[in-house]
Amino acid sequence: MAQQATLLMTDATGATARNQREMALLARIVERDKSALKELYLLYHRRLARFLTRLTSRFEVAEEIINDTFWVVWQRAGDFRGASLVSTWILGIAYRRALKSLQRLRPAVAVEEGIGEPSEEPWQQAERAEWLSVALARLPLEQRTVLELAYTVGHSCEEIAAIMECPVNTVKTRMFHARRKLKVLLEALGGSTSSGERAR
Repeated sequence: MAQQATLLMTDATGATARNQREMALLARIVERDKSALKELYLLYHRRLARFLTRLTSRFEVAEEIINDTFWVVWQRAGDFRGASLVSTWILGIAYRRALKSLQRLRPAVAVEEGIGEPSEEPWQQAERAEWLSVALARLPLEQRTVLELAYTVGHSCEEIAAIMECPVNTVKTRMFHARRKLKVLLEALGGSTSSGERAR
């Protein structure tokens, strides 16, 4: 127990130090320091790329959203008042930009990738990680987002609520339903693969 408490304190200290560093970068961005924007971009690019690529299923769209996000950061750094972590603020911007992009691209994406339509055999020769990607893509956007923010990015329910601008209970409800649907989808994908293997 003592070791666990020490680890939690270390994590909290690390998070506080990261946030202070990022707040200092935002202060420099307010002063129009482009090198500070570049440093913040490099700190967040990988995390945002992973989150947004899984959310949109398109790398080029994710990159566009990242660029839009940091354009907003550049324009609105002075509006940040420290009511949340810098990471929560930036993820919130990215999430809202992603929603706008998905609304604009949804018909094209659906036609191109068959979203909502079962593919012929996307999982038959895939590993479990690939099944997970297929299953996540079939979840409603809000449910997929809470899972990605929680397990891929590592945010708490409270932080996710701030990012998605909804009550914490809504986040918990979405997470409950997402996990339940994901379990059913993974079982279906695994069962389909087994059936295909037996047929051979």
